[in-house]
Amino acid sequence: MTAAWIMMAGLAIEAVVGWPEAVDKRIGHPVRWFGWLVERTERLGNRQSRSRSARIATGGLVTLFLVALAGLIGLAIQLLLPAGWLGLALIALLASSLIAARSLREHVAAVVEAFDTTGIEAARHSLSRIVGRATAELDEPAIARAAIESLAENTSDGVTAPLFWGALFGLPGLFAYKAINTLDSMIGHRNARYEAFGKIAARLDDLANLIPARLTGILFALCAGSGQAILIMFRDAGRHRSPNAGWPESAMAGALGIRLSGPRTYGETTSNDPWLNSGAREPSGADIRRALDLYRWVVIAMAIILALLGWINVS
Repeated sequence: MTAAWIMMAGLAIEAVVGWPEAVDKRIGHPVRWFGWLVERTERLGNRQSRSRSARIATGGLVTLFLVALAGLIGLAIQLLLPAGWLGLALIALLASSLIAARSLREHVAAVVEAFDTTGIEAARHSLSRIVGRATAELDEPAIARAAIESLAENTSDGVTAPLFWGALFGLPGLFAYKAINTLDSMIGHRNARYEAFGKIAARLDDLANLIPARLTGILFALCAGSGQAILIMFRDAGRHRSPNAGWPESAMAGALGIRLSGPRTYGETTSNDPWLNSGAREPSGADIRRALDLYRWVVIAMAIILALLGWINVS
């Protein structure tokens, strides 16, 4: 069985089962295990007394070491597992733990379900679990924008990119990518503490998501059957502060006929970002559900692509 088919099996397992709560309570989650290691190494290596260049160098060495370690662990597991269907099933099961198709849908769906059943305060609370911006004062369009942007960006980070690197390089590629992504989420911030130490991690994450982000944007547009989404994606993606997030977000904006991004607040900092698809209407809670419907088709499309890649590889 090729790596593409194994990733397809991992995607199917995660989409149906996810990471069971009973397992999570007993042993935690692999990403949190790695996050613990990142936290410890950051505390040891990120000394504020050092010069900026020294902190960049130290952070870079820590980043490369942890990514290499993750890749080597993936390789060791892949080599040590038994041959045959049992080994392949175990690899697919391990891969499923590092794909976030089901968990992403559940977290975003919780926001729209809160709108429908409880009200805007509950929607703000659900949203606060998936975004870094302040949510306490957000109105319905701002909540919808944040939820849809999170869904679009994390489709790339949590679904497309793990599948892409796993299909290319098996468990080593998948483990290394998740290490990069976790490092970026923990130390790749532009603030006084992390800007220098996490600089290499942030740039490495940009590089690792270069192709997956663009692929995700194209899939959003194709699954929506929207040529307009393609045009808006190529026009507006570069306006985003991220070199990658603008691709799936602008494609989603074009596909749904709404505007995304724009000004937002992170703690005490306000970011005056430009709009994506600026001439379109504001989104509503109902648009989150439309975005989830489109997301489901993108996940199905990814499964089909993996199946075709596996078939091509063995034919």
